[in-house]
Amino acid sequence: MNNKFNKLTLAAAITAAFASQAHAGGYQINEQSVSGQGYGHAGRSSNIHDATIVYGNPAGMSFLDRAQITVGGTYLNVNSDIDNATGSSSADYSALGGPSDFPRAVGGTNEGDMVPGTLIPFAFYAQPVNEQLAFGFGVYAPFGSKTEYEDNFEGRNQGNYTEVKVMTAQPTVSYRFNEQWSVGAGITYNRVEGELHRQVPVTNAPNSFFEVDSRVEGDDEAWGYNLGMIYQPVPETTLGLTYRSKVDFNLEGSFTASSPVLDQLGIGTVTDTAALDLTTPETVNFSLTQQMSDNLKLMFGASWARWSQFDQILVTGSDRPVITDEQQNYSNAWAFSTGGEYQLTPQLALRAGVALDFTPTQDATRSVRIPSDDRRIFSIGAGWSPTPDLTLDFAYSYLTERSTQVDQTKTDSFTVAGQQTPAITSNYSADYKNEAHGFGAQLTYRF
Repeated sequence: MNNKFNKLTLAAAITAAFASQAHAGGYQINEQSVSGQGYGHAGRSSNIHDATIVYGNPAGMSFLDRAQITVGGTYLNVNSDIDNATGSSSADYSALGGPSDFPRAVGGTNEGDMVPGTLIPFAFYAQPVNEQLAFGFGVYAPFGSKTEYEDNFEGRNQGNYTEVKVMTAQPTVSYRFNEQWSVGAGITYNRVEGELHRQVPVTNAPNSFFEVDSRVEGDDEAWGYNLGMIYQPVPETTLGLTYRSKVDFNLEGSFTASSPVLDQLGIGTVTDTAALDLTTPETVNFSLTQQMSDNLKLMFGASWARWSQFDQILVTGSDRPVITDEQQNYSNAWAFSTGGEYQLTPQLALRAGVALDFTPTQDATRSVRIPSDDRRIFSIGAGWSPTPDLTLDFAYSYLTERSTQVDQTKTDSFTVAGQQTPAITSNYSADYKNEAHGFGAQLTYRF
């Protein structure tokens, strides 16, 4: 009895946890440059300002006049309101001669503000070799998310803790053919780490509901690449195009499930392994930088991410070849931005920008782990150069999301001693309103 109960409890818990982890891959991070943050990243592929161009467009390194290092980070403070929340569940005992819809009360709190403050750091180095060739290196975070609800969160059956981090190291080379054309390429080494929690509802008879605390931890390493091109038809106009490849991960890790009831039944803590194939999408960025006068330049950018390839979640375990096979139906996503920079004095530059970032998630599959929607981002910034060798950049961004709704349903059932337990269908529905403040600072030193 215990062995069969352990196996199927494990299957349901990993299914829920990894399904939500795949959703976390849709949470793309844009904080790889504070100088770019000031104008809404509008000139990401075309504005050659400092060593952060290693990420923005590797072709831009060969336009830098000397070696330089840029280090910095952005602190994100996210605020979330949860309203009109309802939680419910029911169990089907018809196979045991009982009621087909036996209700279970799901109580709890909905405090919101479940995303803790987070610092997203980065570091880049660019080294021109001659007028044509340049090398560079960067370390940054392209994807990541974290949600940490209170212990008594009403939607805990759907998920109450998520943390996924992707860190990337990128060696890069750039070659400039002439005054107009330059190309660049980089290889990316990527590491992903994740941890997910969920309270899985269990029942074996009416009025015998309890919850199992299921936790998954996993990691993996994988390689990718990016390509860039810059074209300057005239010195005042710069066009940039960057392609970043998809990255294929195979997360492997550990699973634990625990509950005082499991201890009372003599089962104890359940442990096993789990695996998930996860692919982050390829992206394309195009941007234009136009020098309008000696002091003013304007920028425009457009980005596209191929999220449509994420249409399935297939989770496998050591005890079962297929734990779940679910359709996700993500859609390709666009983001647009425009901004400008004004050189107020030889030492001080002022910046501003606005961006529209469209979500790849669908209403039918939106999760409590990543309850996000379309975003509008307003940014201001400044760059101060007390000496020709040193620049300090600062930026502030305000992000507001369209109000969105999570309406998430999960069904769990198990086999105990050869008997199928009643299936529990739990639902959580709530309205979310998210906003965020980003405070960025970076230092560039030129050699």
